[in-house]
Amino acid sequence: ETTLLTQPATVGEWVAENFRTAEIFKQHGIDFCCKGNRTLQDVCKETGLDEATLLKELKSVSAGTSHGDPDFRSWPIDLLADYIVKIHHSYVEKAIANLQPYLDKVAKVHGVRHPELWQIRQEFMGAAAALSMHMRKEELILFPYIHRLANDAMVSPPPFGTAENPIAMMLHEHETEGERFRRISTLSNDYSPPEDACNTYRVTFAMLKEFEQDLHRHIHLENNILFPNVLQQEQLKLDISDQ
Repeated sequence: ETTLLTQPATVGEWVAENFRTAEIFKQHGIDFCCKGNRTLQDVCKETGLDEATLLKELKSVSAGTSHGDPDFRSWPIDLLADYIVKIHHSYVEKAIANLQPYLDKVAKVHGVRHPELWQIRQEFMGAAAALSMHMRKEELILFPYIHRLANDAMVSPPPFGTAENPIAMMLHEHETEGERFRRISTLSNDYSPPEDACNTYRVTFAMLKEFEQDLHRHIHLENNILFPNVLQQEQLKLDISDQ
């Protein structure tokens, strides 16, 4: 049984302990990635949920098998950073290239009857540009420093001061993109195509939904696991260097 069941824990810590709990939070409309630093008590006050009922649901799903999900909390920080780049950054790049022409076509063909498609397209184009820049900053600035933290006995101070500074920027950008996809979800009626939707229309919404799901997992791995571990490891290295 998870150790978090008997002590206060944030939403992000629950999902870090067992990713299957993310589905429970999704069902209740609770953001586990961008706003994963809230306690169960906090989210229950905000949403009107019964804390005992939510805890029971989390215990139930935590008692099941993990379906082979890796324990990312035990991974070295450089390995997790590499995984995020190879799995999630790669996915985002490919999905953007695939989705843009679909959104262009669907908006042009169906935009008169469904003008929200033009808004969805505009929001996604904004996300595509922002995420592309965001990932480059991670790959060129933060993640190389994470590799040094993981592998070098002594780490010289980076030009950005400490990891807290780029991480604060990444957290803010995660929140911005999380809000953007909440708007896309609302505009698309939770990615539910209308009755007159053609196959391309339906495929586009399915791709958008998959994109958001991957983004949630991507942000969760960084906000709730990678970044806290990086800050902890950096502090250890700074403590050692100060001695």
